[in-house]
Amino acid sequence: MTIRVTVWGENVHEQKNKVVAEVYPKTMHGTIAEFLNKEEGITASAVTLQDPEHGMTTAKLAETDVLIWWGHAAHGDVDD
Repeated sequence: MTIRVTVWGENVHEQKNKVVAEVYPKTMHGTIAEFLNKEEGITASAVTLQDPEHGMTTAKLAETDVLIWWGHAAHGDVDD
């Protein structure tokens, strides 16, 4: 059985801070998803605040077993 992981990230620091963008050229959430995909039995994908419905559509939630949510600077920008 494959564990389906969705890694959610604000994607704010990568866009506003050149140092963060240099350290995480694939974004923080993309780097985490890429690492998880190296593990047998895990399929990971990354979504962001800027995606439609902040990446968490009903369909995406239905295909997610584990949600990793990282937020720091834009909590107020997340719709209910």
